[in-house]
Amino acid sequence: MSTLHYRACHLCEAICGLVIETEGQEILSIKGDKKDPLSRGHICPKAIALKDLHEDPDRLRQPVKKVTGSDGQISWQEISWQEALDTTAERLLEIHDRHGVDAIGIYMGNPAVHNYGMMTHQNNLFRFFHTRNRFSATSVDQLPHHLASLWLFGHKSLFPIPDVDRTDYFLMLGANPIASNGSLWTVPDVRKRLKQLKQRGGKLVVIDPRRTETAELASEHHFITPGTDALLLAAMLNTIFEEGLCDPADLADFVTGLDEVAAAVRVFTPEMAAPHTGIDADTIRAIARSLAGAERGICYGRMGVSTQAYGALCQWLIQVINIATGNLDKPGGSMFTLPAMDTVSTTNPGGFGRHHSRVRGLPEFDRELPASTMAEEITTPGDSQIRALFTGAGNPVLSTPNGRQLDDALAQLEFMVSLDPYINETTRHADIILPPTSPLEHDHYDIAFHINAVRNTARFNEPVFDKPEGSLHDWEIFTELGNRVATALEQEPRAAMAPHDVVAMGLKLGPYSASRGSEHALSLDKLKENPSGIDLGELQSQLPERLQTPGKVINCAVPQTMADLSRLMKEFSAAPSGQLRLIGRRHVRSNNSWMHNFHRLVKGKNRCTLLMHPDDIAAHNLASKVDATLSSRAGSVEVTLQASTDVMPGVVS
Repeated sequence: MSTLHYRACHLCEAICGLVIETEGQEILSIKGDKKDPLSRGHICPKAIALKDLHEDPDRLRQPVKKVTGSDGQISWQEISWQEALDTTAERLLEIHDRHGVDAIGIYMGNPAVHNYGMMTHQNNLFRFFHTRNRFSATSVDQLPHHLASLWLFGHKSLFPIPDVDRTDYFLMLGANPIASNGSLWTVPDVRKRLKQLKQRGGKLVVIDPRRTETAELASEHHFITPGTDALLLAAMLNTIFEEGLCDPADLADFVTGLDEVAAAVRVFTPEMAAPHTGIDADTIRAIARSLAGAERGICYGRMGVSTQAYGALCQWLIQVINIATGNLDKPGGSMFTLPAMDTVSTTNPGGFGRHHSRVRGLPEFDRELPASTMAEEITTPGDSQIRALFTGAGNPVLSTPNGRQLDDALAQLEFMVSLDPYINETTRHADIILPPTSPLEHDHYDIAFHINAVRNTARFNEPVFDKPEGSLHDWEIFTELGNRVATALEQEPRAAMAPHDVVAMGLKLGPYSASRGSEHALSLDKLKENPSGIDLGELQSQLPERLQTPGKVINCAVPQTMADLSRLMKEFSAAPSGQLRLIGRRHVRSNNSWMHNFHRLVKGKNRCTLLMHPDDIAAHNLASKVDATLSSRAGSVEVTLQASTDVMPGVVS
């Protein structure tokens, strides 16, 4: 007899609700949960691949250690959990005692925030290693968003979310939610939501160097030269101030610094920005006027405006535009989610520049250094040189800048351990790999992504399968390692509270609990009784109460970004260079590197081509469908050219 299980897909930020049918240990089907109040039955191809992930023969089930034979060949040998955990704790402590705490490096990958056990329990181990050499996927993804939120709203995780279901005008820069399912914006079924925006008479305007899948849906799409988004945003803000369109509306009583910002952007006229951005001055002004004149408008930017030289400046400008047009914290504008487990009120707000990397002097954020410094911190001799590395759910050789350099650096470590289910391009350097249970073998609650959701909802899911004998959850691995380190240091081991108990406590103290007088009286037991999730309502205005800044005031004149405007003006004072610029692109079937193991996600025609405008192909005496070499300072790859008018001239993707 088959059994139905209710589950959130953990493979991307959309956290779509699933109904998984099983018989014994076999998955029979995976479908969208139509009763889920957030995803409403929507799923993408990645969700179906959960079956492949769970059944993947390459996924490790037991700890392994690297063994080098007499012939120099490397192999992997299964070992007991006791040996794996004992050896890991001993080696980390030995290197710590010999070289100091900063000799330990820590890297946590993107999937760590998709698994609540890794979030709740990693400190069971890391509390003993207060190293300055901590890294994560944050610095190659969303760090500019965190900085803008910290500087303007007082907390690293207080993200404004596009209220797409109620807006009239949506300006989107460098984002492709049709492929990503939303990013720092949990918005399942986004295609339908964007179509509904247009059906009710609203407008979607996309700014992107490529005519993306989202741009195909747009009311307007404008090409922009990569890396010039900050110029466009500054010119729009200039127009808003110069034409008297600035109206913070309900924000006025707790917003300061707009006059200083107006003075700072006065030199960034649309005429100044036009030749660099590729968008003419009249169009820049028209977009600014339309956004300012909309009853309910949104300005939103994601990867394309974050992973560039002016990422933090872009994200700050976007939020100042939302503030100046009165669209922050306004239904149909950019709003703040109020999750049932509110980490904004229970976690530290973050910080910036409190210490710097040893080699290049780059600033930390939230006690983490940029991942791009990891290789040099391993290979450069001296005090605080990284000699041991712990990686969790990450493959930085593939996902961080100059992966070849990092690949070489990892081979020089004295010891490396990886909490990971796979032997991959990064973990192949580990001495020991500690594989956790399959995601379907433990319970699940989205601590991270409910705070970015387009609607307030909550959902807790029981495991689909029983935990296999002789396996450990990731939170148990962290607990066992921490207990071994505590014992070695003659400290009392910490009693482990299971992740679901942490969630139960968070819900009990949260805004929808009986203790807070909420009509929802939300609790873990109530969520278990409603496995498809509970709808907690539309996003509501929350300012200034939810601000975490001193005096609950938004100071728009952030010193760091105001100073950075000078760098922007200096770089773009000269004429455009005319060089080809490279951009990336995303596909709905891809998210993290281990997904390339699953045939259903990689089948079909080759998607790894280099898109190039026909005019550029002709100008470089090339031809479509031929192989070419794509080179940068970090290396080169062979690519197949694909002629496409979906990229603007001067851009390759």
